[in-house]
Amino acid sequence: MPSFLTVLPLAFVMVAGPQIISAIFLATSEKWGKNSAAFLAGVLITVTFFVSVAYVLVLYIFDSAEASNKATTGNWVTIGILILLVVAGIHKFVTRKTSKPPKWMGKLEDATPRMSFRLGLLLLGVFPTDIITSIVVGATLARVPDPWWYCLPFVGLVVLFEALPVLFVLILGKRAAKILPKVRDWMNANSWIVSEVVIVFFIVMETKSLLGG
Repeated sequence: MPSFLTVLPLAFVMVAGPQIISAIFLATSEKWGKNSAAFLAGVLITVTFFVSVAYVLVLYIFDSAEASNKATTGNWVTIGILILLVVAGIHKFVTRKTSKPPKWMGKLEDATPRMSFRLGLLLLGVFPTDIITSIVVGATLARVPDPWWYCLPFVGLVVLFEALPVLFVLILGKRAAKILPKVRDWMNANSWIVSEVVIVFFIVMETKSLLGG
């Protein structure tokens, strides 16, 4: 399986929580079209940036290593990825009971495109789990090494997930106003479970890779 396909499930970890909930609020805001477009632009920029930085750094580490030490370097990178995945899993578990949206989300109904753009940049560029996940994806692809553009399907899937609320509005119209709040409530209560499953799956994969399985 191409390595860019193996990292795609981590896109769900990126959006689970306030990220997708914010997208739902913006999709039902007064300026929902402009707000959602600005938000997605921010998401695209910040995710691409962090994944690319991680990719370049790990690729540099491999290029700097001597040929005889590349296997050892690869093992250390894998150990680093494992540690980051464990930290991400613990963070998701510890914050799982934060089911109520933060107070600032109530302001999203009156959001402006400028505010929405900044929100897209910050939500997926400041949250610990998102930063860790972006680093894991970039490091995983650089470790092979795969070409940089292999990062783009992951980035695209994250943007697609965040675009789902506004796509529902475009397709369903007023009916989306009834469906999206139910989706929001489900994500609040259950998204951490799916995230944990994905993270544990990757921990198992990386452990097998480290042990030569």
